[in-house]
Amino acid sequence: MIAAREIPLQITFREIGPSAAIERRIRSEVAKLDRFQGRMIGCNVLVSSPHRHRRKGVLYSIRIQLVLPGGSVWVNRGAPLHQAHQDIYVAIRDAFAAATRRLEDRTRRLSGQVKQHEIEPHGIVARLFPDQGYGFIRTPSEDEIYFHRHAVLNRGFGRLKEGAEVRFVVADQEGDKGPQASTVRIVGKHHLPPH
Repeated sequence: MIAAREIPLQITFREIGPSAAIERRIRSEVAKLDRFQGRMIGCNVLVSSPHRHRRKGVLYSIRIQLVLPGGSVWVNRGAPLHQAHQDIYVAIRDAFAAATRRLEDRTRRLSGQVKQHEIEPHGIVARLFPDQGYGFIRTPSEDEIYFHRHAVLNRGFGRLKEGAEVRFVVADQEGDKGPQASTVRIVGKHHLPPH
């Protein structure tokens, strides 16, 4: 029997104490991803509890970086405002399910099954900080993507409102605030496919 391959894994806990049970669950999820992908070089996971919703309590957030030959795949599962993410194991499950979808998309794209001129990803402006010149886009899969005012085309940052629908291009490198958009374009509702 062949022993399981050990993937370099860094698990960081922020605003939550370390837990051996949570680490075991994350290691199990990483092993499943490696069986699917088989080419991971490393994995970094950030487990945090930055959100306290006054009606729903503590909501967990999981951020994953899968290091692969030729680049990284990022999953930033900011805590959505629903009850399920009070359970850290549900938050972990959802984050790794999103990572699996990203790996599947990447595999299809690299094998030529997906045309390279795909439609840019879309989402809505979830949070906007006009005084600081940045905001966050929430994708249909509940990931959050940071963007700076200079990434918004046609000097459109001043026209943005929370809830505005946008298309964006994700930068190759993650910034201090997680995955970030290198380009953001404001679009009308009639341009977006239904969710």
